Amino acid sequence: MACLLASSPVYATQGLAFVHGTGSQTDAYNDYWTGDFVNSVAQGLSDASKVTVINCDFDQYMWDEQAAGCLADQLNSFIGQQNITDLVLITHSNGGNVARWILSNPTYDSRYPGIIDKVSKTIALAPSSGGTPLADAAIQGNVFESTLGWLLGYDSDAVIQQQESWMAYYNDTWLYGTSGRPALPSNFKSVVGSDVDSAIWDSDSYCGGYQNQVALETTQNWLDSCSDGFLNCSSQSAAGTTWFKDKDRTDGREPLSHQQSRRTCFSLDKIIRNDI
Repeated sequence: MACLLASSPVYATQGLAFVHGTGSQTDAYNDYWTGDFVNSVAQGLSDASKVTVINCDFDQYMWDEQAAGCLADQLNSFIGQQNITDLVLITHSNGGNVARWILSNPTYDSRYPGIIDKVSKTIALAPSSGGTPLADAAIQGNVFESTLGWLLGYDSDAVIQQQESWMAYYNDTWLYGTSGRPALPSNFKSVVGSDVDSAIWDSDSYCGGYQNQVALETTQNWLDSCSDGFLNCSSQSAAGTTWFKDKDRTDGREPLSHQQSRRTCFSLDKIIRNDI
């Protein structure tokens, strides 16, 4: 009987952590995710207050103290203060790489094992697991329009890191979860955005901000036909498993642009909530 009680998920204290993408955040709840998205997804927990929104400097390389170190400190603080025994990570874009760094390198930092032990799964929204040609274009100086600056920032280490050849090296040497590499210690499941709608007459183009859709449709010129305006589908699905491609699950079979994959667009929030 004691064994049954100890193993029952009923007694787990589940927590949810939202991990932002490239950029330095001080109020990611409002400035990156929005309260609508965070609070809707949190309804999937038995206690919707067991949520933390990470604020770190992800303009750095993923292993940097200001990136992975900051993430580790905030996750450990959340785990300790809330007595979390089952942690679900919700990452977006480059946040998936920072999380994957911690999950792949348990001996790199003494703060990592306590997190790895608690993470039951990562829901990676549009992760830049394979990098993006946009980072190559920005760093090489071939193309750097205002749309790329809006997406990437300017010459940050995170942009350098997300060049496709650099991510290939990291995936082959330091990170787990890609083809031919050791599996991650917990499920890393990706949501893949496959297209951008920006028709002015289409109301779906306004979810997440119309100007963002126009910018992302412009940057699609440097990407494959299957992309979310920032990342090719192949990059988003390079690590872990693909949970679903947007049109397979979203309302009206609508695509999710890179901006819309962190918003309450086309019931994305409800799909995630029901999976927690």
